[in-house]
Amino acid sequence: MAPHGDPLRIALLTYRGKPHVGGQGIYTRHLAKALADLGHHVEVFSGQPYPEVDERVPLHQLPSLDIYNDHFPMRMPGVWELKSLADFVEVTAFSLGGFPEPLAFSVRAFQALRQRRDDFDLVHDNQSLGYGLLGLQRMGFPLIATIHHPITVDRRLEMAHAPTRYKRLTLQRWYSFTRMQTAVAQRIERVITVSENSFADIHRDHKVPEDRMHIVPVGVDPELFRPMATVTRRPGHLITTASADVAMKGLSYLLEALAKLRTERDDLHLTVIGRKKVGGRSEETIERLGLTDVVEFVSGVPDQRIVELYSEAELAVVPSLYEGFSLPAIEAMACGVPVVATTGGALPEVVGADEETAFLVAPGDAEALAARIRSALADPALRDRIGAAGRQRVIDQWSWRHTAERTVEQYRLLLSEHATAARR
Repeated sequence: MAPHGDPLRIALLTYRGKPHVGGQGIYTRHLAKALADLGHHVEVFSGQPYPEVDERVPLHQLPSLDIYNDHFPMRMPGVWELKSLADFVEVTAFSLGGFPEPLAFSVRAFQALRQRRDDFDLVHDNQSLGYGLLGLQRMGFPLIATIHHPITVDRRLEMAHAPTRYKRLTLQRWYSFTRMQTAVAQRIERVITVSENSFADIHRDHKVPEDRMHIVPVGVDPELFRPMATVTRRPGHLITTASADVAMKGLSYLLEALAKLRTERDDLHLTVIGRKKVGGRSEETIERLGLTDVVEFVSGVPDQRIVELYSEAELAVVPSLYEGFSLPAIEAMACGVPVVATTGGALPEVVGADEETAFLVAPGDAEALAARIRSALADPALRDRIGAAGRQRVIDQWSWRHTAERTVEQYRLLLSEHATAARR
């Protein structure tokens, strides 16, 4: 174990790490880089889609069967593809209707690390919470996990919005992995979460003792995500992020609000940072509301293009029913874009007070969301003030370096507890 103050050797695990959409890949990339900037040695172990990492950070690819790839999602692997225990675990869970990636990845991580106990001071899991982690813990690896929010919340919201009994049954099977995550979370030595709201939800849903949880907010790079004076805002242009076509993200409410507002002004249009799911609920809603020509989906683009897209928008909208934190919110705020956000989950904690650093509205109410967007668009001076104040809030409170420093504090406390236990 590294003495206090010495560089640490960290194995950072993420079961999937999509580079530009979805919090896991973004968290992994920026935290690993910030830890390396502090002088620590970080190696990332990931299933696909793989994250982008800094050149100083080795990336160990732990290929899954890639059942949920973008080109052929929900494919059934052929028997010739099953070459390991993890492969059999993955295809069995999938065949039973469950989401297999967290468990299968944790088995692969165990297999990858079990011969490398002397190479790392600790293992940091990014929300896989699979049973394989407990094997690493039994081998003596100090283990810490980040839980951005409990997926049990997603499960409740999806079940509540399921249109049929059959859909509820399929969701019940799909989210069966949350029972494993609860069992593992309760046994992990130390848990990091990103907000007071997530802290309370993890304690309630996963029954993790409060004295084993610690809050370390995520960050943003305000030098990358910043206003671009060379880019002109497009009148009536809105932007949002939807990393998945699920009820929790609230995109359907924003689409309904957009349809209402377009009866008053026909120059309104929306860019969605995310991939459109063919045949998904968002595509169906767009077609039903006649918004096909005014909603654009953008995915797979670098951060610089995302900054440009923010700079083109008059408003960024976060319509989520629940967020454990919300990286897109603080990225938009860092770009000086005024944010209209719901009060779902940790969003008020993140974006700040209504009409001080953001515009707030109750979640799940398309009429109220439309009214808030309407009033914000009608007051350019207020938008400018909110946008500037929002950027200053991000600069004052969140950076990836700050996240890394506070994460290292948790690493050292975990290692100190291990050293104390070893002396007994």
